[in-house]
Amino acid sequence: MQNADQLRELFRMQAALNQRIGVNTDGMTEEEKTKWILNYTRAMTQELAELTDSVPWKWWAKYQKFDEQNARVEVVDLFHFLISMAQVLGMSADDVFNAYVKKNEVNFKRQESGYTQKDHADSKHI
Repeated sequence: MQNADQLRELFRMQAALNQRIGVNTDGMTEEEKTKWILNYTRAMTQELAELTDSVPWKWWAKYQKFDEQNARVEVVDLFHFLISMAQVLGMSADDVFNAYVKKNEVNFKRQESGYTQKDHADSKHI
């Protein structure tokens, strides 16, 4: 499947970049995992803020313009950190793909049922 191959390539590229930066996600201790999950979460929070600033969200400011090119860059930056976080958790591209498929099924079932009540067990199999 071409998309799965592309995802695997993104994971390969991110692992190479992380190693170049000095972050080896293989064999991390729980303490190191905790540190890097927090680092990546904080970085993603900043990238989300930068993405937010790409759209004219200040209803009182007339000077703002939608910067679609920058918004695309920020989305890609988010992927960098998401992939790194998945790698810290020991997830491969195939693991992410398979978990996504399962979670997507859960989300569709939630919509079909009206999703009127949270079921904490409906995602335990992922």
